[in-house]
Amino acid sequence: MLNLTEVTKRFGERTVLDDVSFTVPRGRLTGFVGGNGAGKTTTMRIVLGLLRSDGGEVELDGAPLSAAARRFFGYMPEERGLYPKMKVREQIAYLARLHGFEGREATDRATRILEQLGLGERLNDAVEALSLGNQQRAQIAAALVHDPDVLILDEPFSGLDPMAVETVVGVLQERAAAGAAVLFSSHQLDVVERLCDDLVIIAGGVVRAHGPREALRQAHSAPRFEVETTGDVGWLRHEPGVEVVSFDGGSAVFDVDADETAQRVLRRLVGEGSVSRFAPQQPTLAQIFREVVR
Repeated sequence: MLNLTEVTKRFGERTVLDDVSFTVPRGRLTGFVGGNGAGKTTTMRIVLGLLRSDGGEVELDGAPLSAAARRFFGYMPEERGLYPKMKVREQIAYLARLHGFEGREATDRATRILEQLGLGERLNDAVEALSLGNQQRAQIAAALVHDPDVLILDEPFSGLDPMAVETVVGVLQERAAAGAAVLFSSHQLDVVERLCDDLVIIAGGVVRAHGPREALRQAHSAPRFEVETTGDVGWLRHEPGVEVVSFDGGSAVFDVDADETAQRVLRRLVGEGSVSRFAPQQPTLAQIFREVVR
């Protein structure tokens, strides 16, 4: 498990990280979300040892994070960093050799991860000849070629079409299933919501919420229900303890002030028409994000 405790970073008089604390468990995908300038990239760079923190601790499996442990990390920066003139497989095999793999094994590793990421037909193309989306896949391959224990990806889905996103998601899930701790940032909240097991929301250098995705949904879930019925539900607008969010004939979304109110509403709905749906409405990640950063 990767664990950050009260990590602080200042640039001059400006505090960019303020007591940042969260965990990235092994075997799970942790989404790291926040607006531009929220502190995501700074946090990742401190974990990787590219920046020195001004306070706090970063530990891996209960021990202070060392340079030796970081050798088994995989990192994909937001900015592409591959050599444009090199052939794709040659580039990734070269990076594998930097991680200690020799000759044929380095080439085999490069071939295997590039094929997994859908670049099997582009192995001998120069990096600069690839589309931006395929360059992104090659950059992800560079982070994965040595089977890292910890994987840190800054905006890995940027520039990918939906099919490519699915391919990358499958590879990341496979790495997590093998026991890696995976932390990735993304502005694509729909992808994060579908992919992540755990979630960290940061704003202004402060962690506003973190934990398992479903636990966060429960913690930030308003008592909101949606109903579909053959009857008229216009009376909900005047029901004590009910605030209608949206209304369309026999369908409505509404908030209640207590569980008893929801049960009272359900009894009346059943008595006045055929109810095809009555269910609590879970908040989306975008709704949780707006709630905790405002």
